[in-house]
Amino acid sequence: MRKHRPITLNRARLCAGMVLALAPSLSPAFGQGPISSNLAPLVQLQPPAPNGGQTPPPPTFTLQDALARAARIEPQFLSAQNAAQLAREDRFQARASLLPSAGVRSDFLNTQGNGVFPSGRYVTNDGVHVYREWGVFHQDLSPGTFSASGYHRASAAEAVAQAKAEIARRGLVVTVTRAYYALVVAQRKYATAQLALAQAQQFLTISRDLEQGGEAPHSDVLKAQLQYNAQNQTLRESQLTMGNARLDLAVLISANFDVDFQVVDDLHLSSALPPFPEVQVMARRDNPDLSAAMETVVGAGQEVTIARQAFLPTLSLDVDYGLEANQIGWNTVVAAGVEKGAVPSVGYFLTASLNLPILDWGARRSRLRQAQVRRHQAKVELSAAQRQLVRNLNAFYQEAQTAREQMDLLREAADFATESLRLNTLRYQAGEATILELVDAQNTVTQARNANDDGLARYRVALATLQTLTGTF
Repeated sequence: MRKHRPITLNRARLCAGMVLALAPSLSPAFGQGPISSNLAPLVQLQPPAPNGGQTPPPPTFTLQDALARAARIEPQFLSAQNAAQLAREDRFQARASLLPSAGVRSDFLNTQGNGVFPSGRYVTNDGVHVYREWGVFHQDLSPGTFSASGYHRASAAEAVAQAKAEIARRGLVVTVTRAYYALVVAQRKYATAQLALAQAQQFLTISRDLEQGGEAPHSDVLKAQLQYNAQNQTLRESQLTMGNARLDLAVLISANFDVDFQVVDDLHLSSALPPFPEVQVMARRDNPDLSAAMETVVGAGQEVTIARQAFLPTLSLDVDYGLEANQIGWNTVVAAGVEKGAVPSVGYFLTASLNLPILDWGARRSRLRQAQVRRHQAKVELSAAQRQLVRNLNAFYQEAQTAREQMDLLREAADFATESLRLNTLRYQAGEATILELVDAQNTVTQARNANDDGLARYRVALATLQTLTGTF
């Protein structure tokens, strides 16, 4: 048993001052709310305005604000969005191609005369002046028109593009969430390092005063000095980490790379984790990877249909209604038969074209084989996507569940470490503990707080990762 040292007035006064200095870290409500609430006053991220002038506060962003800003400038997400929009236009064009087209055509043919015949030098014309005013109607009648295979293929391609855009959006959510809470945790660790440095300074002051009063050996002063130096270095590293985290988030949310902003610390407001059966239902219903793979199979099937339809005949109809005459009018005089007088000029002209493929040296059959290979590959990828979904769903859910369970353990460990520091402070005051025990208790508190902050961020990122498979819950 270590012999108790008498508590002198000088020692009691110094230890009381140390207890007061440690008061922020000894709050009984440590495990009942956000840990950083007691540390926020120590964080000085913005320098005071020069000459007492008023400067506007930097903007404050929530996670939803950061996600909205990132969605406006992130190039990969915007590329996926644009691809979905292009696919939508392709589907619109494919639907339009199934419908008849109509237009208006106006021509004037001026043929050089030959001085003998009124039709001029070209036998295809019946006069040197020919006017064409036509309304044109065109319709393709083919197997693809009746089955709408091109439209279905474009619809499947649009669904694939939209699913990929959703994949990009959910991936962006994970990226921004990770960067956002990396900054939040870095700020918390910086505040913890500030507090630890203040405590180490207080320990050093007390040790020196006790040494001068003959109540502590010089080794306590040396240990306190080493602790102060270590905490000083930790503070500098945490400041560097916080700066880098801010830069990483600014790249994602600021178009002009403005790093003058604040983020809301809402780590303690995490969502609940649904039961696994509900997560499975959401994954089967709202998983974009599975949707993209299924629509790819549908599109590949339409490619096979289109390749087979190339072996069948096609029919096209062109109906022209209007006039082709030497004059403009409903009844005109034909230059080649002036003696006949005015005759009706306006009428229709129908062209029906039947195309029957016979020989193309195997090109159509080659395209059919290509389409069948793509369809087989799409089915293989669908099967792989289904297996990968099952694997990722179990892994991501277990990660989120483990992170959720560890949150309680880490918070409890932080509470125990805080209580241990309080008890060791009292023991040191009573002469029952050494400076080594006190320093170890302080280091344990710092590590426990940092671990708790990391655990909270881990759970938020795990939820965002799980929601890439299930959608928002």
